[in-house]
Amino acid sequence: MRRRFRIPASLVAAGLLSLGLAACGDDTEPQSASSSSAPPSTADTASPTSLGAPTTAAATFPVTIEIAGRQVEIAERPDTIISLSPTATEMLFAIGAGDQVEAVDKSSNFPADAPVSDLDGIAPNTEAMLGYQPDLVILNFDPSDVTTAMDAAGVPTITLPTSLTLDDSYAQIKALGDATGHPGEADALVAQMRSDIEALAATVPDRTEPLSYYHELDSTLFTVTSNTFVGEIYALAGLANIADPADADGAAGGYPQLSAEFLIDADPDLIFLADTKCCAQSAAAVAERPGWSALAAVEAGNVIELDDDVASRWGPRVVEFLETIIDAAAVLEQT
Repeated sequence: MRRRFRIPASLVAAGLLSLGLAACGDDTEPQSASSSSAPPSTADTASPTSLGAPTTAAATFPVTIEIAGRQVEIAERPDTIISLSPTATEMLFAIGAGDQVEAVDKSSNFPADAPVSDLDGIAPNTEAMLGYQPDLVILNFDPSDVTTAMDAAGVPTITLPTSLTLDDSYAQIKALGDATGHPGEADALVAQMRSDIEALAATVPDRTEPLSYYHELDSTLFTVTSNTFVGEIYALAGLANIADPADADGAAGGYPQLSAEFLIDADPDLIFLADTKCCAQSAAAVAERPGWSALAAVEAGNVIELDDDVASRWGPRVVEFLETIIDAAAVLEQT
């Protein structure tokens, strides 16, 4: 049985990396591997494609979407979409379905023209959602049985939980492409992401000893291990996670809470703060913590203040996240 563990306040406020950091506007939920949103895809091997270029995949309806262990039939192209997932919102706009999005939850702060509403992805109000007369609802998770209520109203609902791998993310983008009538655009986006990520990873130098890092979720020292989506991105940058021994048995679901002593003893080369928005953390604030001023990363100025949203969502901006990590490591090695 998995031991009980406390989720950091920054994650609870937004609903966990699948329940989203509302204070930071992202989606987050520690999960076991068995809850993966979709099996890794081996078919997404298209060559890089300009997102503005013509694509051959055609929209077909009715369409059945199978993701997160559930099949959802969509009879017609949806024109009134509600997204209660900041990550799904980013995906929808990236594949050209933004004009079909009628309302998004209050944490969906990107892109800037997303139609933000008072809808809450953490505590969904079914009556308020139905007031928009949606023909598709997209959730990050379902805390109050929204799916059952929407089914009763004849509204198809898709739940896209936190991705555990990049392949999960690609599968979700493709599912949204099929569901919204933009399969070609979704294929092109996935191809572009794959190409960009491959190109960035190719710039990572071979190192005799990998640089180590600590990724902070909140100031109480909750973090991620390599067995998470975020950890996979760091691995692509060739970095070693100091937190892995803290959850060697997976009991914390990849989200352990470290002690200050553990972190100071590990003395990471790089510290990445993913709690700058939600929790007002900064390089200066970290340096003021007892014992932290002696850390190598603090002394050398290798504390990187991340955009919480970019660092926690598994949509198209993972490319930007990876680039930030690689650039930070390069700066360290140039000093």
